[in-house]
Amino acid sequence: MRPLNLNTIQFFEAVARLSRLNLAAEELRVSPSAVSQQIKSLEEAIGVALFRRVKRRLVLTEAGELFYASSTQALGLIRNARSRVSRKQEYRSLVIRVAPSFGVRWLSPRIGGFVEAHPDFDIRVDATSELTDFDKENVDLEVRYGLEPPKGVNATPLITDQVMPFCHPKFAQDAALVGLSVTLGSARLIHTVKAQVTWQEWLERQNIDSVDSSHGLHFDRSSMSIRAAVDRLGVVLETATLAMPELQSGSLVPLAPHLGALCFPTYWLCCPPRHLNRRAVKAFANWIGEEAKEHESRKLRLLGSLGCEQYFDYKTDG
Repeated sequence: MRPLNLNTIQFFEAVARLSRLNLAAEELRVSPSAVSQQIKSLEEAIGVALFRRVKRRLVLTEAGELFYASSTQALGLIRNARSRVSRKQEYRSLVIRVAPSFGVRWLSPRIGGFVEAHPDFDIRVDATSELTDFDKENVDLEVRYGLEPPKGVNATPLITDQVMPFCHPKFAQDAALVGLSVTLGSARLIHTVKAQVTWQEWLERQNIDSVDSSHGLHFDRSSMSIRAAVDRLGVVLETATLAMPELQSGSLVPLAPHLGALCFPTYWLCCPPRHLNRRAVKAFANWIGEEAKEHESRKLRLLGSLGCEQYFDYKTDG
């Protein structure tokens, strides 16, 4: 059997993925005839047909499907290895992955301080809810949202969330006059669908069974839920961490501060232990740790000034 050429496999992968010679040629910056010649050479080397033509498209045969699955995985490993080698050479680059709302509302207003302190670092922030596979992706650090630290990586707790209902001050005034149950029964509930604590859980812990939590507005980002509450569209169950700018400005207030808040560690700074040997990773970890401590201190003082002084462990209390 003839040895396989890596360049030929790259041509095959492009055609299999795009299903057309001209599209593969355009991506690879060669002529369609050159791509066709490489595919023919590969099929001769393997001894089987890898494609069949259906109208103007090239469709993988059964043998082609099998070869595509293996070749894609092999090329991915090579690309990732190249990325890791390049990253070691460019050791001052830093790639950080964060949850979208955390990135927009918490990290973005602060990261300028880190940039000013480390002007020689190239920084990329990837805001996504997808979890990182550190063995396959070019990511140095991740700030992960969740109740428990992830397994298999070094995980340091950054921030403890205080979850409670927030609303426009007018809603809070109405609640003081007519009562919490009546207010929640008539107000629109705003849900953040990816939040750890749901309205149903909160209502059950407060022994409020007269409110139907299945209705209301549902958003998949905390930033959108908080904005809706500011716009007087209802009452939002959210974290003081993400709602802190609105609490500071007075555009949102706790609906029932005397009931306290549910608390749990929720943001974790994560990376494989080996990444902690990198200068850029160490610098960012130290910086964000100090920022988180200062944030926690200011947040608790703010909540106290708004009448919230009781905190209950979400996992054990209730």
